[in-house]
Amino acid sequence: MKNAIYVAGLHKSYGDFEAVRGIDFEVAPGEVFGLLGPNGAGKTTTVEILEGLRPRTSGDVAVLGFDPATDTRSIKDRIGVCLQLTNLPDKITVREALALFAAFYSRHTDIDKLIQRLQLWEKRNDYYSKLSGGQKQRVALALAMVNDPQMLFLDEPTTGLDPQVRLEIHNLICELKDARRTILLTTHYIEEAERLCDRVAIVDQGQIIAMGTPREIQSRAGGRSVIEIRTAQPMAEEVPDFEESDKRTLSEDRLLLTVYSTRPARTLPDLIKWIDQRGLDLEDIHLKRPTLEDVFIELTGKRLRD
Repeated sequence: MKNAIYVAGLHKSYGDFEAVRGIDFEVAPGEVFGLLGPNGAGKTTTVEILEGLRPRTSGDVAVLGFDPATDTRSIKDRIGVCLQLTNLPDKITVREALALFAAFYSRHTDIDKLIQRLQLWEKRNDYYSKLSGGQKQRVALALAMVNDPQMLFLDEPTTGLDPQVRLEIHNLICELKDARRTILLTTHYIEEAERLCDRVAIVDQGQIIAMGTPREIQSRAGGRSVIEIRTAQPMAEEVPDFEESDKRTLSEDRLLLTVYSTRPARTLPDLIKWIDQRGLDLEDIHLKRPTLEDVFIELTGKRLRD
């Protein structure tokens, strides 16, 4: 199988409103592919079409070699889905929920091992209503994995979770990534996409406006890195041009120099040499590369969470 997901010319309309406007992308087996964009960009609609939950208006789509519009049962037996919001009956226990969902599939995994892996063992006999938000999200991920899926669809898996729980979910996704599971992830968290995804497609108003590895997208948009240098003694008022830099600012006390560079690997040696030649003691240095948020703003003029 060449591609785990193949999408060409995908359109989805609701009356006169076109939610998805000609999307094209492919996902390789074992790849973590991210759909990044603001709410309403068309990410969830695209994912629901791939999962066989929503019919498409036009275009070609294949998931694990199957058409989700006609081979829905074959696809659902082979994929795991974690939706934005999962609600279960209040009086069902964690283990009962996993056993129930496992009964829907011809493929199975060891439920007890899965509960332990998701750090839910102590909660296995607790009612769903007694779980915290983070525990409920771990249950949702466990439900997506009860059939030992070839592919996982994770739709905004950490939205609304506190930073500690989000980190736990990130670590789990990294484990799945190391195990070469194919994952399609939708998110509007920049750091999530940059940390977890092999490639990212930035979606806005139903179209893909940029696609590639996070680093490729960052460099393609022409964003500049920011280098901040702090010294123990004041720097000279006249700051020279450094290699590959196009702007620099010096704080009023002349202890902090900010340099903007398109090639920081070339700018930094030149900058450090200048500091050393003047006998200044270097106290701190910080490099900030352009983020996917910076790219999105440059391409659309708005923030990802607008």
